Amino acid sequence: MKRNVFTYGSLMFPEVWSLVVTGTYRRLDARLDGHARYAIAGQSYPGMVIEAGSQVAGVLYLDVERADLDRLDHFEGDDYRRASVEVATGDDTVMAETYVYRLHDRLTSTSWAPHAFPMQQFIATYCRERLDP
Repeated sequence: MKRNVFTYGSLMFPEVWSLVVTGTYRRLDARLDGHARYAIAGQSYPGMVIEAGSQVAGVLYLDVERADLDRLDHFEGDDYRRASVEVATGDDTVMAETYVYRLHDRLTSTSWAPHAFPMQQFIATYCRERLDP
């Protein structure tokens, strides 16, 4: 079954997304209310948690195939849980899957800034298996 997927960290970047999934998907800017995105101590990627009154800007990928959802689950690992959420895309809202961070004690109080994401370093560290033949 196909699902929409809301991304808010490394997977917002097409360069990372395309190393994790095999399909090609339409993408839209989106917003998730009632959640906040924070830097994780010692990591270049963020964690997102439920937080009333906050919102997270991200990217929504549409109609993601089951096999790619499995790849995303593997990529995110045990520190995240996949959850169904309602995200806003302009004037519409749609249901989507997203990854909520489980390890609250590892989050810093600093919001994670996409413009400061060290993409090439992240790819070399976390996407190596897809880069190596």
